[in-house]
Amino acid sequence: MSKIHAAITAVNGYVPDYVLTNKELETMVDTNDEWIVSRTGIKERRILKGEGLATSDLAVPAVKGLLEKRGIAATDIELIIFCTSTPDMLFPATANILADKIGATNAWGYDLQAACSGFLFGLTTGAQFIESGKHSKVLVIGADKMSSVVNYEDRNTCILFGDGCGAVLLEPNTEGNGIQDTILKTDGSGGQYLNIKGGGSLNPASHQTVDAGMHYAYQEGRTVFKFAVTNMADVAAEIMERNNLSSEDVAWLVPHQANKRIIDATAERAGLPEEKVMVNIHKYGNTTSGTIPICLWEWESQLKKGDNLILAAFGGGFTWGSVYLKWAY
Repeated sequence: MSKIHAAITAVNGYVPDYVLTNKELETMVDTNDEWIVSRTGIKERRILKGEGLATSDLAVPAVKGLLEKRGIAATDIELIIFCTSTPDMLFPATANILADKIGATNAWGYDLQAACSGFLFGLTTGAQFIESGKHSKVLVIGADKMSSVVNYEDRNTCILFGDGCGAVLLEPNTEGNGIQDTILKTDGSGGQYLNIKGGGSLNPASHQTVDAGMHYAYQEGRTVFKFAVTNMADVAAEIMERNNLSSEDVAWLVPHQANKRIIDATAERAGLPEEKVMVNIHKYGNTTSGTIPICLWEWESQLKKGDNLILAAFGGGFTWGSVYLKWAY
């Protein structure tokens, strides 16, 4: 009997219409377009505007489009893994809220929080349900409305983040395509350098936490950059070495879009030329859990069945990891 792999059989994404440019940020904080581009590679990012809109509202159009592409109904979905750092609320899970909005009445689901590495953690987790035979249709979503937790008076963070969603469908594959290997890592000692301190059980919401700005994303940029540039590059190289893949064997590197310099370092470590690297950070900034599936969505037409893809990410926690997969369609 052929080994069952969990394969991506459909991908879709959604980014909001509103474009926040570097020029507009110049009017909000002490920064400028040249400085932002030279240090991050970001020229603009998308923002979800409108009262009463949340992370689940980014996911609805992405998932509806995915179901339409695949020609299946929402009721066919068995499990929803919603990877996010900006849930609609602490509970219920955004996966449950999404299921209700799209009519996925036969699915169970939960949220997975691993910051910018969330999608890779979710992809790996979802694959287990496929490979074990427990489920045959698993939805893995990476979505974040970072604009809801960014302080637009803090130039260290507001220049980096955007809103967006990417979603994939996992199904069984017996042709040898799909997810081949994963490496996931965490180092909890890094939690102090990238976090949102307020709103949890440690620092419940109060006048004091709000006044102190504890509900906004905090980042100690230099420390995070140094750790990311080393570890994301190393884990991409590690999964290639473990699977005897040369740079010629790899069709695409799909890196988390946090910083163009980190992306370049990862590609260099993996020995991959620029034309094999998916980069859209200039358009969307860092959409946290959304970056990798949004890349897959944008490059879908260029992907060929059997292509070797290396996915790599790094995020708060610290968390980092890589996934090696063969494209299935």
